Amino acid sequence: MPQNDRGVSLPVIILCVVVLLAGVVGAWVLWQHSRQLSFSAASPAPAAMGPEERAYFASVEYTDLHMSAAENFLGTTVTYLDGRVRNKGAKVLRRVDVELTFVDVLNQVVLRETAHPLARDAAPLPPGGARPFRVAFEHLPVDWNQAPPTIKPVYLEF
Repeated sequence: MPQNDRGVSLPVIILCVVVLLAGVVGAWVLWQHSRQLSFSAASPAPAAMGPEERAYFASVEYTDLHMSAAENFLGTTVTYLDGRVRNKGAKVLRRVDVELTFVDVLNQVVLRETAHPLARDAAPLPPGGARPFRVAFEHLPVDWNQAPPTIKPVYLEF
């Protein structure tokens, strides 16, 4: 085997570089996967809400809702719900959870999913403030009517 001036062969160097790159790519993939799970997994069980929080649901508005789709790097289609969440009340919001309901052409529920347009780790939403949000769906039922889902608030935190 040919060796360089330090006595190490070229195939050994190539093997070391390949193993190092595979380790870096593997670590990056695991980091991305755990990061995605932390965003898509349900947040820790929310504390019970009081009447003040329930009454505040009317002060949170969801606008500019529209659906879009794009192909990911694996060639599968990912569907997105984009919109804006607006705080019309007088309190700072730290977390908002909503239930999204998708229906078919007969208005029958085909999917219900919880989303977090304002997650606990995001910057708080001040009174009068608005912020865009995006929720990704990898698999939607084929009989879904292609319309944005209905949004029902289920939890909020001041």
